[in-house]
Amino acid sequence: MQSSSAAPAHHAPGVPPVPTVAAHFASLDVQQHAARLGMWLFLATEILLFAGLFVCYANYRFMFPEGFAAASRHLNLVLGTVNTLVLITSSFTAAMAVHYAKEAKNRQVVVMFILTILMALGFLVIKYFEYSHKIHVGQLPGPYFTDTEPSLQVPGVPMYFTIYFLSTGLHGFHVIIGMIVLTWVGLKANRNEFSARNYTAVELGSMYWHLVDLVWIFLFPMLYLI
Repeated sequence: MQSSSAAPAHHAPGVPPVPTVAAHFASLDVQQHAARLGMWLFLATEILLFAGLFVCYANYRFMFPEGFAAASRHLNLVLGTVNTLVLITSSFTAAMAVHYAKEAKNRQVVVMFILTILMALGFLVIKYFEYSHKIHVGQLPGPYFTDTEPSLQVPGVPMYFTIYFLSTGLHGFHVIIGMIVLTWVGLKANRNEFSARNYTAVELGSMYWHLVDLVWIFLFPMLYLI
């Protein structure tokens, strides 16, 4: 087994450091493959988590079709569509960060991640306005639902808003985690740490962000369109 090769404490300005290989890996390639496999396994658990919510939605949708349809029509389709476009665009900039990292263009990596994080922030701001309106009119989960709108006095409406806040809130939490991850990777790019031999952190951070985007791609039609 190849021994660990520690990266130099300092490297020449403008030159990415030599990637470090942990002692329990035979080579840098093996270490990078292991990191990707670990991320895929983690993403699989995340998909299982959200899959439970999707099954829950399908079950109650079958039980209360009229209530779920009535509640869905009271979501703001324009804001939901804008948020979808924002997330899809942010996924593109995250993918571009990987492209630039492979070419050791760390400054462009930083720019792409800043754009991604700004769009993530925009997504949360839009979601804040949606939540504020729902709280103001009483479209809240379960026993806290107090909206007196006649079209919403149908069985299943409070359950719909329970699933709405649970699923979008959990997704919003993942957006915040993604922003933290991309900020950390962006700081490493700002230190000029990535190159064609060492861009795994950028790749893994982008993979996580694609998951955030993918989950919303399922949530948007489920909550806003059906």
